[in-house]
Amino acid sequence: MSRLHGFYGALVAATLLTACNASANKTAKTKQTENTEKQAETEKDTAQTTHEQTTTMQLSATAEDSAGVERLLSQLVHDEKQLAESELILRVARSFIGTPYVAHTLDRNKEEQLTVNLREMDCTTFLENVAAIALCANRGKTSFGDFANLLRQIRYRGGKISYENRLHYYQWWVTDNEKMGLVREIHTPNPPFTEVQKLKINYMSQNSNAYDMLRNHPERISRIKEMEDKTNGTNVRYIPKKELKNSKLLRTVIRDGDLIAIVTNKKNLDTTHLGIAVWHHDGLHLINASSLKKNQNSVIEPEETLYDYLAERPHNPGIRVARLCLSKIK
Repeated sequence: MSRLHGFYGALVAATLLTACNASANKTAKTKQTENTEKQAETEKDTAQTTHEQTTTMQLSATAEDSAGVERLLSQLVHDEKQLAESELILRVARSFIGTPYVAHTLDRNKEEQLTVNLREMDCTTFLENVAAIALCANRGKTSFGDFANLLRQIRYRGGKISYENRLHYYQWWVTDNEKMGLVREIHTPNPPFTEVQKLKINYMSQNSNAYDMLRNHPERISRIKEMEDKTNGTNVRYIPKKELKNSKLLRTVIRDGDLIAIVTNKKNLDTTHLGIAVWHHDGLHLINASSLKKNQNSVIEPEETLYDYLAERPHNPGIRVARLCLSKIK
């Protein structure tokens, strides 16, 4: 400010017009300086908030996972402008092919933490990791903190970390993520969305001894049951498996990179498997974290179509479809 005052004093003896111009220039420069300072302060606050959110959240991650996330995000952000939204999602999903299938990776800690594990996955954590990385890359974010914060929003109701807030059932997951503006469930047109599933979920509350976090904390069961009861009776539309043949209609409705949930008619559950849609010349396939020995218990892009896969499974009548809300997707 001392330089501005000196500049103003030197112009006092000049003409009135020059003085007026100088006053205007001073005002403009002062406003510009103030705006620059405010912008810098805002950016600093944003960076500080992101840092604080990442460092203060209950986080479980290795240096290997952190470095792997940032390396992949840097590559994706560099190439993002040349990638269609579906190509971006498929590239992320395919980057995990060969990753071992391991169940219960989120339940290894005594207390609930945001677990980041890109070395071992089940079908749910595979889907969540793909979604978080694709959304980060689409937004131009490359830091591990950005990824962790998005994963937290995706995995927990309202982004609040607790076992009760973890979105254990697919219906909870898709509903909350749609509310957060991260995904959009597709349930039209009819056909192929010709069937309706009336939800009746209570597997967790009825089998609490199967979950360490419930068996060791029985006070949590009532909260889980309360949320199950609120969900029950909900009707959701799905595509029956007979409609999953390689048709022009299905290729119009389901896009590469869509999120697929396999519906079940087993008691007390809504879905039993998740994956990423990908079209081959012979029909729709599912990139997924597979627990099957024939798939080497790993993330795969199988040779068999989803139609053929479901034909062998009488307890799976069809699929639900959702789509990531990337900025390019209408």
